[in-house]
Amino acid sequence: MAHIKPKGSFVALVTPMNEDGSIDFEGFRTLLNWHAENGTEAVLIMGSTGEVSMLSADERKAIITETAKMKPGNMLMYYGITGNNTATSIEYARYAKAEGADGAILAAPAYICADNEAITDYAMEVLDSTDLAMGFYNNPPRVKTDLHWTNLLKLAEHPNMVVLKESTTRVGQVAQVCAAKPDMSIMCCCSPNLGLVIPTMALGGHGTANMTGNIIPQEMAVISKPWETGEDAFACREAWLTNLPMLHYAYSTINPVSMKTLMQAVGLPAGPLRKPLQPASPEILNAGLKAVKDLGLDKKYGFKVSATAAAA
Repeated sequence: MAHIKPKGSFVALVTPMNEDGSIDFEGFRTLLNWHAENGTEAVLIMGSTGEVSMLSADERKAIITETAKMKPGNMLMYYGITGNNTATSIEYARYAKAEGADGAILAAPAYICADNEAITDYAMEVLDSTDLAMGFYNNPPRVKTDLHWTNLLKLAEHPNMVVLKESTTRVGQVAQVCAAKPDMSIMCCCSPNLGLVIPTMALGGHGTANMTGNIIPQEMAVISKPWETGEDAFACREAWLTNLPMLHYAYSTINPVSMKTLMQAVGLPAGPLRKPLQPASPEILNAGLKAVKDLGLDKKYGFKVSATAAAA
C-alpha cells in the first residue's frame, strides 16, 4: 500500500524516565502533546536519542504499545526497530506494525561493522518483512557502516522505504540522492555535521530528522520546512543562524546527554539518563541555560529553570 512520507521537523524524542529508572509513560504523553502543539510533524521514539540500546526488549515493546495509544492528531509516530541482528529487527518491525505504528526507522546493527552489501541486504529483508512505512538511518558515527548513495537508492526502490535519515558529512552524497529524485523523503540529521542541514534543504530535502527539536520545536519546524519559496529559504536561514547557540549546545556531548540534562533543568519530562551515561557537567549545562535565556525560550515555552540548575 502507499505510505505517507514524513516531512518537516521529524524529532527524535528522549525516553523520559522516572527517578527510579523506570519508563515515565505520562512523561511521554506530555511530550507528544507538546510536540503536536508546537509544529513537530513526526516523532521518532527509541532512536539513539531515546537511549534505545540500553532498553530491554520488554521495555521496547511496552513503549511501542503504550505510546501508540497516545498519538496526538496527525503527527506521525515512528519507532526505532534496530535489533542486534536481522531476525530481531524484523520482530520489532512486525510488533510496531501490529500495535499501530505509523512507521519505523532502521539502522545498521551496532558493533558488528558489517560491509555495505551486507547491510543493504539486511535492510531489504526488514523492508520485506511487513507492510509498514520505514526509513533507513545512515549513521556511520554510531555504527561505522556508511552506505554509499547507490546502496541508498537501491533501498529507495522498495515500496516500504519512505524516508532517508542521512548522517554523513558529505554534501556530495546528499546531492546524488536528491538528483536521482527517489520516491522517498530525504532528511538530514544535524549530527555530527551541523553544516549539512542547509545544503540538504537547498538541494531539495524534505526536512530534518533532528533531536534539537526536543527543546526548540517551533524553531526546528521553521528550519525543517521544505523550500517551496524564497521566503522559506530566508526563514530557514534566519532561524538556523539565530539558534546556533542551542544547536551547538545540543551536540556538545554525546547524544542525548546535553539535551536530556537541559530538558530536566527547564522542567520538561526527561528524568535521569540510564547508566553508564551521566548528566552534562555544570559548565556545559550552564551554556545550555544561557542559550535558553538569551533566545527567550523560557518566556516563549514557559520553561521553569530550577534553582539547583541555575546555581550549577
